[in-house]
Amino acid sequence: MSETVVSTKPRHAKSLAERIANEVGKAVVGQDRILEGLLVAILCEGHVLLEGVPGTAKTLIAKAVAKTLSARFTRIQFTPDLMPADVLGTNVFDMRTSQFTLRRGPVFTDILLADEVNRAPAKTQSALLEVMEERQATIDGTRHELPGLFTVLATQNPVEYEGTYPLPEAQLDRFLFKLLVGYPTPEEETTVLTRWHAGFNAHDLDSAGVQAVADPAAIEAARTEVGQIVVEPGVLEYVRKLVAKSRESGDILLGGSPRASVGLLLSSKALAAIRGKFFVGPDEVKEMAYPVLRHRILLRPEAEIEGVKPDDAIRRVIEQVEVPR
Repeated sequence: MSETVVSTKPRHAKSLAERIANEVGKAVVGQDRILEGLLVAILCEGHVLLEGVPGTAKTLIAKAVAKTLSARFTRIQFTPDLMPADVLGTNVFDMRTSQFTLRRGPVFTDILLADEVNRAPAKTQSALLEVMEERQATIDGTRHELPGLFTVLATQNPVEYEGTYPLPEAQLDRFLFKLLVGYPTPEEETTVLTRWHAGFNAHDLDSAGVQAVADPAAIEAARTEVGQIVVEPGVLEYVRKLVAKSRESGDILLGGSPRASVGLLLSSKALAAIRGKFFVGPDEVKEMAYPVLRHRILLRPEAEIEGVKPDDAIRRVIEQVEVPR
């Protein structure tokens, strides 16, 4: 490996991640793994599906991250009566000028929180397909570009299914990650209570001292560093074999697609960058395999009957693939 490559350590990405973690920590207790996943996704220009019961700080962490990035933040509450025009926007006729003008919808933002995304019907959910994949919205035949930072953070409740619509596979595949938001530890929950007792208000991040510590230039610099992370041929083949093995597993009916392979590669590079490494190792690939694959695989009915969870199936896949030296 040449000396010039070794000396190119990802300073911007690591520094950016540390600054953001410090600021978000002023409002959010714990959830370090979730924050790291969000940062990795943003550096990969990916979208995230957050699954967790209500009250686990999903909205708060999304708002805090947006504030630290100097990003515009918009929240959509998905409901059964939500229409595509409510998401994308629509052209409105102006009587004074006798012309149609575009009334932009909430997707024209930087960080979009799609709250309880599975409560809207398929027609409305499909409105997100183009904006998530191509970062553009087509309204009445005209294409409108979205900001380069545009990121969808969608939430869903894992235990309440009444009045919900399963997300179609095509839409699930648009998400780079599915992150599982769990309960805090006893110590973390005590800290949460202590902060609220002292006057913390989740709706006022300014009073919590959360400040913007990045701008589009800093994010672009970090993304450039991610592109320069070294991936040896053996590790590249390891990524391919892991995803390919998911298509052969006895637990899995539908394995990861080539898009999953690309997502696993890019996210492994971004994870290495924010941890200050200049190369991807097998550990980064293994760690990213879970959020990249868990929403893309479909378990066999007999595996579900036996109580196998997606993460269990992914762990078995990882155990069956030889780790490169």
